[in-house]
Amino acid sequence: MKIAILSKGPGNYSTKRIKEEALKRGHEVRIINYGLCEARIQANNPIVIYKDKTLEGFDAIIPRIASSYTRYGTAIVRQFEMQGVFSTASSIAIVRSRDKLRAMQLLARAGVGVPKTIFSRGAGDIDRLMEELNGPPIIIKLASGTHGRGVVLAETKKAAKSVIQSFYLMDQEGTNILLQEYVEESAGTDMRAFVVGGKVVASMKRQNLSVDEFRSNLHQGGEGSSIKLTDEERKVAVKAARAMGLSICGVDLMRSKRGPLVLEVNSSPGFGIEQVTGRNVAEKIIEYVEQNAKQRPRKDKVGA
Repeated sequence: MKIAILSKGPGNYSTKRIKEEALKRGHEVRIINYGLCEARIQANNPIVIYKDKTLEGFDAIIPRIASSYTRYGTAIVRQFEMQGVFSTASSIAIVRSRDKLRAMQLLARAGVGVPKTIFSRGAGDIDRLMEELNGPPIIIKLASGTHGRGVVLAETKKAAKSVIQSFYLMDQEGTNILLQEYVEESAGTDMRAFVVGGKVVASMKRQNLSVDEFRSNLHQGGEGSSIKLTDEERKVAVKAARAMGLSICGVDLMRSKRGPLVLEVNSSPGFGIEQVTGRNVAEKIIEYVEQNAKQRPRKDKVGA
């Protein structure tokens, strides 16, 4: 097959690993910087231009869209979709996964356990909101944050109000903030389940080594270790992926007294999990492409 990996970083570990496994299995692979692509919008003729040449003849694309390039990157993915090219992640699924509020709403609708979350435009009634979330402390998140950025632990009502007001001062209209309960029994620890084609192919625990840091993301200094998920946790991870319409994704979970809770579903998860667990995730992705690229494109069933 002829496969395109849409990636702004050809030197990224994940991009290199996917290319390596695809070549190993006899496929033709090209890494395309989607940030340099141009879409030609015209009736019944969706064209993608890259370095002054038309991209054509691909059997599949594997999008690795950076959060900061979501809108542009998904527009390019959509252009390929309109050509009938198979994509391992649909443009609409990538967009919905990047909006934390939208994602939480869809996960909750599907019956997936999530931390209690409140979406609010103001901090005027912070006392009532904190009481609803069994705080203080509470977690305050920017809906568009990633890698643990835009996430703050407010340990007092005064701190919570100050953080919320500061976030809104950054962008009065475009800033969306989520208030979440603080799950004490899982502070500084979470789990990443890597889902491919409806199965968990690798899983790890992420633990922050600093006693002052509540975020466990590897980008925030967290340390990963291999972990075996319970049957319930595996089912929740797969259910969360399905709720978001993503066949390949990273599902972040935490253990709580009321069972596993999903924190986020990442449409372009990093491959640090390979190094932590020794599992060949890239190979599983290429196998998924081989099994599905020739099928008719599936309709998005999430509907939101």
